[in-house]
Amino acid sequence: MFLTISTTGTDRRPATDLGFLLHKHPERAQSFSTAHGLAHVFYPEATAERCTAALLLEVDPIALVRRGRGAKGRGGSPDFALAQYVNDRPYAASSLLAVAMSAVFKSAMKGDCKNRPELAAAPQPLTIELPAVPAKGGADLVRRLFEPLGWLVEAEPLPLDATFPEWGESRYVALRLTGTLRLAEALSQLYVLLPVLDDAKHYWVAPDEVDKLLARGEGWLAEHPERQLIVRRYFSRRSSLARAANERLELARLAEADDREPEELDNAVPEEGAEPTAADGQAPGAETAEPAPTPLAVRRRAAIIERLRAAGAKRVLDLGCGEAALVAELLKDRAFTEIVGVEVSARALAIAARRLRLDRMNERQAARVRLVQGALTYTDARLTGYDAAVLSEVIEHLDEERLPALEYAVFGAARPGAVVVTTPNVEYNVRWESLPAGHVRHGDHRFEWDRAQFRAWAERTAETYGYSVDFGPVGDEDPEVGPPTQLAAFTRTDETTAPKGA
Repeated sequence: MFLTISTTGTDRRPATDLGFLLHKHPERAQSFSTAHGLAHVFYPEATAERCTAALLLEVDPIALVRRGRGAKGRGGSPDFALAQYVNDRPYAASSLLAVAMSAVFKSAMKGDCKNRPELAAAPQPLTIELPAVPAKGGADLVRRLFEPLGWLVEAEPLPLDATFPEWGESRYVALRLTGTLRLAEALSQLYVLLPVLDDAKHYWVAPDEVDKLLARGEGWLAEHPERQLIVRRYFSRRSSLARAANERLELARLAEADDREPEELDNAVPEEGAEPTAADGQAPGAETAEPAPTPLAVRRRAAIIERLRAAGAKRVLDLGCGEAALVAELLKDRAFTEIVGVEVSARALAIAARRLRLDRMNERQAARVRLVQGALTYTDARLTGYDAAVLSEVIEHLDEERLPALEYAVFGAARPGAVVVTTPNVEYNVRWESLPAGHVRHGDHRFEWDRAQFRAWAERTAETYGYSVDFGPVGDEDPEVGPPTQLAAFTRTDETTAPKGA
């Protein structure tokens, strides 16, 4: 199988700089041993105006058969079992070529160029040609995969036999990609997309492939319109690995859109060994000898469910669902026919799925519940048309300047019939014996409001988006500092009311 990479240049910036990027000198032909044969790198042309590097992989088909015999997925080709010694693996660009590229052009793929680091950082005019690429999905799929990445794509279907045109086209294309990209990006894209086009791999797909895909897909895969197809095929339809990769990619996409690190968003679940928060622990001053009071978290869920019942809600969103404790409570009540938990944290969603035992639910119960990954500061068409939404202990985890985005996404775009919001009452913090003076209840809280601040925010939001609002306490109400948790129940007043200023 054969691959060429070409670039153009000038006397001031010669095209032969490609040799620095690939770490292969244009005046030398080099050979490298790979797991499935010999890889040769040479330069058919190397001038200041134009330079082409070629990678020729000579596959040993006998060795390939012996390694892959008896193991599903290791033979590579979909029809490998039918023709073990007559197959396309030595000729068509597939995962074999992708693995050879990662071995021979390892430094180039990482973007390393110690002698000329500015070259690796700069986009280059590139033309990549592969004479035979298996394309399960045809030329149209080739274009759908490469065009969103900035490539001009020429994918010419190859005939089954040029001497018998009536036999029609094969499942192969001659591929030519033209664009201006960093070489490391181009090589990483090929590494991922060649086996995706082939829809087969010559080796067993192990869990560590998730890290490989995320590393090679950094900067382009999370936003790719065909991401789901790419991930599914890359993992040879191993659904558990595809799901894990998609969750991490979605988290990376949301974090980049929010100009934050993924770890900052994936914090809905405390690390192992973290101290429980005061808000969910034992009531202040309670003695261990006395019967334990009902935890505040339990009372909070009960208060929310009471409000949802009062609103007549059947289809409910739990926005920022965390480990899905509220979702689990809602599932116990048949009045709630559809429950959707939304959470940005992939780790929290994984724990939620285990705790709800989604994989063991009967069909009828499973039809009532769904967990989705999403950020609450962005509009999401999946969240429209619901009777009610819950924001339980969520708003305080946002920076205050991000609250208007959440308000619009929930009250302006999703516009459920009712919204229930709970948040800590900062005035009550003095009653928590375990909480140092001046500290918030959770390390990730960006703010905690007193009752007047919460009321002002809720009333302004209700007026802006066409809702009425009333308030209630959660937990025992202290005559001086109020309840530990404050609750606002919003009701949409007019289905046709548009947000002010919209």
